[in-house]
Amino acid sequence: MRSPTRLLLIAATLLLPLVLGAQSLDLTIDNTGLSIGDSRFVRGIRLNYRDWRMERVDGINATIWTPYDPAKGEVNGLALGLPATGARKISGAGIGLFGVGATESFTGLGFGAFGIGAGGDVEGIVIGGFGAGAGGNVKGLSVGGFGVGAGGNVTGISIGGFGAGAGGDVKGLTVGGFGAGAGGDVTGITIGGFGAGAGGNMTGFSAGVFGVGAGGNVTGITIGGFGAGAGGNVKGLTLAVVGAGAGHDITGITLAGVGAGAGHTLRGFAVGGVGVGAPNIRGIVIGGAAGGEDVRGGVIAPVYFKVVDDGEVHGVTLSAFNHVKGDQFGLSLGLFNYARDVHGMQIGVLNYAGNNRKGLRLLPIFNRDWR
Repeated sequence: MRSPTRLLLIAATLLLPLVLGAQSLDLTIDNTGLSIGDSRFVRGIRLNYRDWRMERVDGINATIWTPYDPAKGEVNGLALGLPATGARKISGAGIGLFGVGATESFTGLGFGAFGIGAGGDVEGIVIGGFGAGAGGNVKGLSVGGFGVGAGGNVTGISIGGFGAGAGGDVKGLTVGGFGAGAGGDVTGITIGGFGAGAGGNMTGFSAGVFGVGAGGNVTGITIGGFGAGAGGNVKGLTLAVVGAGAGHDITGITLAGVGAGAGHTLRGFAVGGVGVGAPNIRGIVIGGAAGGEDVRGGVIAPVYFKVVDDGEVHGVTLSAFNHVKGDQFGLSLGLFNYARDVHGMQIGVLNYAGNNRKGLRLLPIFNRDWR
C-alpha cells in the first residue's frame, strides 16, 4: 500500500508542469489520452477549469465554468459542465448542472438545469430547466421550463412552460403554457394556454384558451376560447366562444357564440349566437341577426336579416324581419318581409314588394312580383 507521502509526491509530479506555467498536463500519445488544463486538441478526456485555448476535443470535455468570450473550440462527444460548460460548437451531448451554451451551434442531446442554447442553430433533443433556445433555428425536441424560442425557425416538438415561439416559422407540435406562435408561419399542432398566433399563416390544428389568430390565413381546425380570426382568410372548422372573423374570406364550418363575420366572403356553414355577416355570403348562416350585400344560400336569423342598398339575396331566408333593400330572388319567410324588388315569393304576416304597382305592394300572408 502506498504511503500518503508517496501519493503526494506522485500528485506533485503530475501537477508540476501546471505550477511551472504550462497550459496543460497531457498524459497522451499523439494527442490521445487524458489532458488536464487548457490544452488545444485532445482525443479522449480533457479536464479544465475554464477554456480559452481549446480548439477541439473528440471525447469528453469537462469544465467547471463556461469558456472565455469568444468561445473558440468545438466538442465532438460530451461537453460536461460542473456546473457549466460551453464551446463554439458542440456535437454529441451537452450536460451542465447550471447550463450549456454554444456560441455557434449545438447538435445532439443537451440538458441544462437552468438553460441550454446556442447563438446559431440547435438541433436534436434539448431540455432547459428555465429555457431552451437559439439565435438561429431549432430542430427536434425542445423543452424549456419557462420557454422555448428561436430567432429563426422552430421545427419539431417544442414545449415551453410559459411560451414557445420563433421569430421565423414554426412547424410541428408547439405547446406554450401561456402562448405559442411565430413571427412568420405556423404549421402543425399549436396550443397556447392563453393564445396562439402567427404573423403570417397558420395551418393545422390551433387552440388558445383566449384566442387564436394570424396576420395572414388560418387553415384547418381552429379553436379560440374567446375569439379566432385572421387578417386574410379562414378555412376549415373554426370554433370560438365569442367571435370568429377574417379580414377577407371564411370558408368551411364556423361556430361562434356571439358573432361570425368576414370582410369579403363567407362560404359554407356559419353560426353566430348574436349575428353573422359578410358582404358576400355563400352557404347557410344562422344567427340572431344576419346581413350582407350579395347573399346566396340559406339564412336563419330569428330577429333580423338585412341586405344593404342595391344588394341581392338568392335562396331562402327565415327571419322575424327580412329587410332586403335590393333584389330578392327566392323565398322569404317572416313576420314582416320587405324587398325593394321581388323576383320570388314572400310569405308572412305582412309582405312588401316595392316593384309592384300600388295596391299590390303591401299584402298579408303572401306576395310576389305581380307585373
